[in-house]
Amino acid sequence: MLTHSVSLYFAAVFIWGSTWYAIKFQLGSVPPELSVAYRFALAALILFAWCWLRGLPLRFERREHLWMALQGLMLFCLNYLIFYWATAELTSGLIAVIFSTIVLMNIVNSALFFRKPMDTSMVIGALVGLLGITLVFWPEVASLQQNGGALKGLLLSLLGTFIASLGNMLSARNQQRRLPVIQSNAFGMTYGALILFLYALVQGVELVYEPSLPYNLSLLYLALFGSVLAFGSYLTLLGRIGPEKAAYATVLFPLVALGISTLFENYHWSLMAGAGVALVVLGNVLIIMPRRLLRRWIRRPGLQEENP
Repeated sequence: MLTHSVSLYFAAVFIWGSTWYAIKFQLGSVPPELSVAYRFALAALILFAWCWLRGLPLRFERREHLWMALQGLMLFCLNYLIFYWATAELTSGLIAVIFSTIVLMNIVNSALFFRKPMDTSMVIGALVGLLGITLVFWPEVASLQQNGGALKGLLLSLLGTFIASLGNMLSARNQQRRLPVIQSNAFGMTYGALILFLYALVQGVELVYEPSLPYNLSLLYLALFGSVLAFGSYLTLLGRIGPEKAAYATVLFPLVALGISTLFENYHWSLMAGAGVALVVLGNVLIIMPRRLLRRWIRRPGLQEENP
């Protein structure tokens, strides 16, 4: 089970890290809210097809549909819409730094909603990781004051992150009530896509579609890998190890995005960025490593000195 959980963790990290590059091909003639709606509508169709092929149950009570709709609103709709608004004011790197605060938000919200005690090493690990990701994107953080709309973008990003954290709590709650991840995501993405389509209709957005090959291939990748597989992996992991630990994936996947940017977009690494990566890895160890092994690792040098 440990190996399987590790594979779920890194699947979410590497897939979401690659979606940053795929989203570039979604920008253009199609309004962002429509592209997100198309993405989750297609992902929902894929999930429903999988449920039909596997014979998975799709009948749920009205109350259960309400909880799945709330999860869809928070995870597959409202947070994405708010982050698209924030990108008009902030760079994607700075938004990645702000979104990484979901680690701390999940720790606090888990304590509030599920009465989970705050683990000291977990909080320290989260803070170390946040410091690391801040160093990685320091040039964009340093330019924050030079941007007139920065405060608006900052507040929007924090709001979007908090809403995503609430979505994490809803998924944890639904799994505790035995609502399966695959079906919950299928219905949640359906509700999220419908709300986005309704928003576009109310805003008078013209329903357009881009028939080009890059748009369609990136849409398929974002739906199948970025939504079906990544969210399935992440939320399954969230149900196993808790929202506070699973959320550290959000600190790691910007590093994957930078790796892809190094290969395809000529990103140049700095000494500060390298130090930031080291801190992110250290934070990951503090959060993910079992407490017993961590204590043994910390005490080991002292034991060796006492028993040469």
